[in-house]
Amino acid sequence: MDPMDMLLMNSTDVEYFLLCFPQQSDSCLRKSRLLMIRVTMYVLNLSTILMTVFGNLLVIITISYFKQLHSPTNFIILSLAYVDFMLGCLVMPFSMVRWVEGCWFIGDLFCQIHSSLDMTLSIASILHLCLVSIDRFIAITDPLSYKMKMTNRTVSVCIAVVWLFSCLFSFGIVFSKINVAGLDEQMLNPCVGNCVLIFNKEWGVIAPLLNFYIPGAVMSSLYLKIFHVARKQARFISDRPGVVVSGGTKHQVSDVRERKAAKTLGIVMGVFLLCWLPFFLTTVIEPFFNFSTPLDVFDALGWFGYSNSLFNPLIYGFFYPRFQKAFKIIIMRYVLRLRTSNNLEL
Repeated sequence: MDPMDMLLMNSTDVEYFLLCFPQQSDSCLRKSRLLMIRVTMYVLNLSTILMTVFGNLLVIITISYFKQLHSPTNFIILSLAYVDFMLGCLVMPFSMVRWVEGCWFIGDLFCQIHSSLDMTLSIASILHLCLVSIDRFIAITDPLSYKMKMTNRTVSVCIAVVWLFSCLFSFGIVFSKINVAGLDEQMLNPCVGNCVLIFNKEWGVIAPLLNFYIPGAVMSSLYLKIFHVARKQARFISDRPGVVVSGGTKHQVSDVRERKAAKTLGIVMGVFLLCWLPFFLTTVIEPFFNFSTPLDVFDALGWFGYSNSLFNPLIYGFFYPRFQKAFKIIIMRYVLRLRTSNNLEL
């Protein structure tokens, strides 16, 4: 065979494998990655997806199964677990393929649906975390009237509002395309196989402000107040005359309680900010710098945000002794098939 023909054939084969849709001239380019990098990305992302799905499924089963856990607070956590479970099932697998391959294979309509679901569930997850902080704030700062304020009906209405707002906001923006109004057509990269959710300058500020910065500020201020009240309560208990404290002095027990409160609240806010702050900072900055951030970096930041849905069942489930006991019973009875007592006191 003529060397020139071999060269042409090889260049054609390379072009074939570097296109998302080789049969179409306006196809986007596929990501060119080493096989080892591609496999590593799939393994890490699949592990994140599976842990997110099964961790939140365990929370859903546990709260649904044990009537002792049917409380307003746990109904919020149950709804949060449904949000994160759906994110792991309906959004993250498609985002994984898009990131690794650099292509969107299932059409523009499903791209819009996926982007809308991605926004809906991410926003709903953040707002549920905010709702948990409000619930805990009322419970600690006003315990006497907590049961009257946070009834099952009140919590159900709040959860419904969160779901409705998240859905209408996300689907409204994506399908109206108001988020890309005024952007240069070249920035939108209208090749076949592209599916990227971007925002113009106006919505690049409005969307993060409404769905992250304001809820984040509310959560931070409430948790700081909770921590302050928890410290006062611990000191009050330790200073009460006639109180007998086992396992150490009253001052030592007070210090332990303060450290435990600080640790728990620090983990809650630290994980939340670590997961979502880089993504939303980039979302705000990007439109003002002509979308200069590499797509791989933006996708990686999005997965940091997704990982908050993995940590939620750990923070709001595994950190509570009643949940730990319930998880152990569920796993022993239905996974390991071991007999457990029917008298379950959580």
